[in-house]
This record gives sequence, structure tokens and C-alpha cells, in this order.
Amino acid sequence: MCFELDSQPPVPTIAGAAVANETVTLTAADGNQFAAFLATAEGAPTDVAVVVLPDVRGLYRFYEELALRFAERGFDSIAIDYFGRSAGVGQRDAEFPFRDHMAHTSYEGVRADVGAAVARMREGKPDRQVFTVGFCFGGSNAWHSAADGHGLAGAMGFYGHPNREFPAGATPMIERVPEIEAPILGLMGGADQGIPEEEVQRFRDALHAAGKPHEIVTYEGAPHSFFDRSYEEHAEASADAWERVLGFIEQHSKGTQS
Repeated sequence: MCFELDSQPPVPTIAGAAVANETVTLTAADGNQFAAFLATAEGAPTDVAVVVLPDVRGLYRFYEELALRFAERGFDSIAIDYFGRSAGVGQRDAEFPFRDHMAHTSYEGVRADVGAAVARMREGKPDRQVFTVGFCFGGSNAWHSAADGHGLAGAMGFYGHPNREFPAGATPMIERVPEIEAPILGLMGGADQGIPEEEVQRFRDALHAAGKPHEIVTYEGAPHSFFDRSYEEHAEASADAWERVLGFIEQHSKGTQS
């Protein structure tokens, strides 16, 4: 897993920002209903929105907080759950057996759920530019979403694995590089024992060879899940990663490419 249940994103809160939030139920194209946390910047609808894709534990407070931080900066945001098909839409406690439910996730299911979240963010605003951002399992899912026909403006992955057949039915991301239709941001830990640097470099090389706009950053000495307020020793990497996320959104929501 990526974060402890009491973890918080290492992102400054903007005091006085006008933000509304609610838990909603979305329905995917296959009929699946699943929970999501919607955070909106009050006032005129923004031209940019963000879909947040959690780690293997699904929707919990860390990702709700992150959605709020995006909304404080003017980007409506929605964080989704993965387990509607196996666990329904109810609230879950710390004992929720997420590993059992991960076994019931699939590439096609995640793709359908992301599609429903993107559609929700475009309700009443069909030309809105939507980005995905994900962590670990969600990081890979964010990159996959750039090749899944959602019409994204960009996809941002924190320590996603570029070469795993996960969830079930997925082709490793590195093999899907030619299908990518949006710029890619990757934020990786140099001391992440589960994602060797050679795999990260292969991903970079494949993106470059295919001519796909991308930025893949490795933070030397940072472990998997370094983007966590409790990891004070990685505060510099976390701050830089957040600024890169915001910069990536600003750059690619204007139609420019790196």
C-alpha cells in the first residue's frame, strides 16, 4: 500500500478558499455504481478538472484531502473508489479487507469507472480539460487513462509501475506507449525497491522514441509513497513534486507541449 490511513498530502491549505465538497455515487457504462468524493471551487466553473486515482486501498481520507487541495487552487476535482463492484458504495472502516477486493478489480472496470468520473467533470462543460493523477496502483491507472480514449489533457502518476500486468487484464503500460493520447508526468522514488530505476528509464526511453510529450522525474533517495506529510525527510521532494503537478496542469491546459 502507499499511505497509512492517517496520512495527509503534503500540500499547503489555502486559508479562506471557497470550496464545496460532497460524497457522490457515479454509474459507469457497465452499470457499476461506485463512491466518489467531489470537491468544487465555488463560483464560476473552471476550465480544468482533476480526477484523483487512489492507491490499492481505494477511496479514503488522503485522497479526499488531495481533492480539496486541488479545488482550493481552482480545479474542480473528484477522487474515486475502485470497489463498487465487490463492496458497494458504503463507508468503510480501517479493517476493510482491501486486498481481497483488489482481486476483483480489472483493467476494463477501472477504465469504465475513470470514464464515468471524467464524464461527471464535463457535465455542463463538455470542452473542459480533464487531467488524471494517481498514486502507486493509481499512478499506473492514471497513465493507462491517457491511452483509454477519455480525451484527457494530461496524466500524472506518482510511483506507478510502468511494466506490470495489473489490474487483471491490463497490458503493461510500457507496451501501450504508442496508444497514449495525452502528455505524461511521472514522479518516482529513486529508492523505491518495487520499481527499479531501469524500468523507469525504459519508460522514459519508450516515451521519447514514440514522440510522446512527457516528464519523468526521479527523486534520489526517496522511497515509494514519499509524497506524505509524515515523511519530513522527503519534504523537499514532495514540495517539488507538487509544484511540478501544478506546473504540468498549467502548461498542458494551455495546449503547449514540452
